Amino acid sequence: MAGLRVWYDRASIMAALAPNPKDYQNLLSILKSRIRTAQVRASLAVNQELVLLYWGIGKEILDRQRQDGWGTKVIERLAKDLRSEFPDMQGLSPRNLGYMKAFAEAWPDESILQAPLARITWYHNLTLLEKLKSSEERLWYAEQAIQNGWSRNVLVMQIESGLYRRQGKAITNFQATLPPLQSDLAQQLTKDPYNFDFLTLTARAQERDLEQGLLAQLASFLLSSELASLS
Repeated sequence: MAGLRVWYDRASIMAALAPNPKDYQNLLSILKSRIRTAQVRASLAVNQELVLLYWGIGKEILDRQRQDGWGTKVIERLAKDLRSEFPDMQGLSPRNLGYMKAFAEAWPDESILQAPLARITWYHNLTLLEKLKSSEERLWYAEQAIQNGWSRNVLVMQIESGLYRRQGKAITNFQATLPPLQSDLAQQLTKDPYNFDFLTLTARAQERDLEQGLLAQLASFLLSSELASLS
């Protein structure tokens, strides 16, 4: 009988510790949203640094070729030497260095990169470079990509369908906002291989691993707090 009472008391304590299902789901939803928001913000910060780095590399190459008459072969030599120093950065290929040069040539003023261009992926920027000639159109599509959360493929489709010609207007003052958290752009930002290469992270640093780890720590903390309050 005493054993039954002990079991009953233990079951009562565990039941008291169990959160209300509705309250718990609400908490879980809030925390998931915060984690995703933090991930997108962190990814945007990394992405901005990467875009500015690529612009700076491209500008250095462009200036040296213009001022000192360096030939195009310098790009291959730079790519070889840079990859020797930074073997985990795949973005230092001769082809990508050429894109960096074209990027700096298209945007001679660094201040323009504080606008939408630094808040979309490098793949998005390459699409704008390759498919559009007008700076105004490029900025317009970049802004639309952020506001609507377009993936690179959707951006290509919108450009090829002539969306700017049908709906285009002058660029307004861009508001630095997050792309929709569930959008394709947000997902691409958090998983952009250029960003991972830039930080020399491995494939193990995945979004779901981080989320599950944080939630496990939270559950452990809540349980410890409840047990402490009963002691």
